[in-house]
Amino acid sequence: MPDSKIAAFGGGAIIGMLGGLIGLGGAEFRLPLLIGIFGFPGLEAVILNKTMSLVVVATALPFRASTVPWTLVAEHWPVVVNLLGGSLVGAWFGAGWATKLKSATLYRVIAVMLLVIAVILGVGHEATASQPLVTGTAQVLLGVITGFGIGVVAALLGVAGGELLIPTLVLLFGADIKLAGSLSLVVSLPTMLVGFARYSRDQSFSTIRRNLMFVLLMAVGSTVGTFIGGRLLGIVPSNILIPLLVLILILSAIKVWRHK
Repeated sequence: MPDSKIAAFGGGAIIGMLGGLIGLGGAEFRLPLLIGIFGFPGLEAVILNKTMSLVVVATALPFRASTVPWTLVAEHWPVVVNLLGGSLVGAWFGAGWATKLKSATLYRVIAVMLLVIAVILGVGHEATASQPLVTGTAQVLLGVITGFGIGVVAALLGVAGGELLIPTLVLLFGADIKLAGSLSLVVSLPTMLVGFARYSRDQSFSTIRRNLMFVLLMAVGSTVGTFIGGRLLGIVPSNILIPLLVLILILSAIKVWRHK
């Protein structure tokens, strides 16, 4: 595992910049790096990833406030509550399942989910706001069910879940893409905290204390990168960026699948 402080900060910054460019925290790209380059075991990598993702999500909210005001986000609290109704439960169960899986199995689960995220990112990123898919009771039930699935994925991978939440908010609730990005962060933060609390019961949680300097450096790098990525959003064309990121996820999935 590289000891270089520059590698930890630089890796976090690059991944944060990629995440900022597409409105994510970059955890999907950070996880394969933690496993394949820095050599952390599967569960420890997930826990470290979640720790740094929490920092990125928390700082991304104020970064977006100038574009998406807090008042606008607050107006959509029913949507947030709807998704949280499922995601909080999903995060608790997902984290519990992850702590019980054998390392080899966890690597396979992570690899498959990275592939799924690659497909959703490629297909769902260009989604545009329209009429909600369904309304009324059907929308509430579908929101809870979808939220549960997203909570499980977020806990298993240590991600914020934005790549799943944003298409859900746009397609199921008809939200504007920029508003969906901020709403996804509001849903992600408590969802990740629940998964984090569940992981704290496992002995692997001590990896945060053992690698505190690494965590701090990569978290700072990720935050700086996310800020830069947000500023570059209007420069890098999506028709080039998205396929590149999908390719990175696919290659990462293959690498994690083969990891011993």
